Formats: sequence, C-alpha cells, structure tokens
Amino acid sequence: MDTLNAFHDYFYYKLGMGSAFYYAIGFIAAIAVLAQWRLYEKCRQPGLAAFVPIWNIVIFLRIVGRPAWQGWLMLIPIYGQLYFIPKIWIEVVQCFGKRSLLDYVLVIALNGLYILNLALGDDQYLGPLRGQAPLPPPHKVAQARPQLA
Repeated sequence: MDTLNAFHDYFYYKLGMGSAFYYAIGFIAAIAVLAQWRLYEKCRQPGLAAFVPIWNIVIFLRIVGRPAWQGWLMLIPIYGQLYFIPKIWIEVVQCFGKRSLLDYVLVIALNGLYILNLALGDDQYLGPLRGQAPLPPPHKVAQARPQLA
C-alpha cells in the first residue's frame, strides 16, 4: 500500500499534476476498451464482451483460436504478464495479416492505440490463427426502409 501512496504522491504533489493524471489514465482506458469493442465486432464476436472481465478473456482467446482454459495462464505472475499476454497480442496482429517486427513492437508498446488502428482500419480479420474456433456468421444488417415523409 505504501508503494501506491508513493506513486500517488509523486504524480499528485511532486509533479503537480493533481487530478489530471487520473483523468488521463481514465481517458486512455476508455479509448482502449472502445477499441477492443470495435475489434471484437470486426472479428464477428459480441462487442459487449469488452466490458465483462472473464468473458473478455474468453472472446479474446477465441479470436486467435486458443481454448478458453488458457485464460488461466495469464494469471501466472511472470509467465503470464511478460510472455503469454504479449504473445496473444502478437497472435491477434497475425490474425489480421500483419507479420512485421514493427507491428509486433507497436502492439506491445502502444497496445490500446494499435488495437484502435486495427479496429478502425481497412485490415480484414483472416480467421483464428490456430484454427480451433470457426468464424461465426456475420451479423445481419437491417434493411433500410423507404421513408414516406
């Protein structure tokens, strides 16, 4: 707890940022969640899963074709955070056909912004990398009805 207090005191008092630091973190987190929602929709998965914690991981693993039980591997202290999660992000990038070293570095360094770029860009989802989960059918778009008035 002392570490969190020292972190807060450093940004709040020493740098003089006040509450602006927390607003910036909240803004970046909101952009990352909305980008993930759009990415899920692009991969023909339910976008609402971006807001539900466990379901989020299951859908995330389904996009790359991994079984849902591997979500537990993210919780292993060093293996999960330093190896498994970056590996999954790299596999997500590969599912969109991006295979350069620059793409791998960008998705790890600028995660939320790079996912936003993938979600809003023209890149097409090519399917799961591991081939374990078939693509669901695309969502039906309602037909536009002509207006009389």
